[in-house]
Amino acid sequence: MAGSFLRISILLGLFSLATLAAKAQEVVHAVAGTVNHINLPAKTITVVTDDGSEGTFKDLTNPKTSIDFEKKLRAEAIAADAFKNEGTHVIVYYFGDGDVRTAVALQNLGPGPLTKSTGTVVKFSREQRLLTIQDQSGAIESFKINERTVAETGSGVVEGMKFEPDKGDHLRVTATKANGSATALFINAG
Repeated sequence: MAGSFLRISILLGLFSLATLAAKAQEVVHAVAGTVNHINLPAKTITVVTDDGSEGTFKDLTNPKTSIDFEKKLRAEAIAADAFKNEGTHVIVYYFGDGDVRTAVALQNLGPGPLTKSTGTVVKFSREQRLLTIQDQSGAIESFKINERTVAETGSGVVEGMKFEPDKGDHLRVTATKANGSATALFINAG
């Protein structure tokens, strides 16, 4: 009887530790938009996002915060507290919800021109890495997905080569066009 109680207690203790460890790691998400204002004293960045809303992100002040952020994406971004370019179109990597979001890093999307499209997935070719969406008017657009594409999913941000949308998913795509072909820079599956 005492042995069974001890085993159950140990299992509960291990489960509790695993739960605490899982909660301690913050999942990084992403949003695209234009940096509207950087407030150095307050350590905040205000961004007008591609969906037209405005969001304020506080800088990551504790560098020891445990975060779930892909190394490749992190390497291509600039730490939030080091980013200084207002008016730049970026991807903001953050954790948190609502009004309490903490920016981890920002990635400059370049000078553009950038296009923004919203629609429903009608086809996704894994082999060709080609995403095709249809907007509300019925217009069809296709986008190449490459190793530089970033995608926001319900479970966090992933690099584009790992993104696997399903037919019928509603997406917002920020892209660049060259030689008549569009390449997705950021996909928001939210």
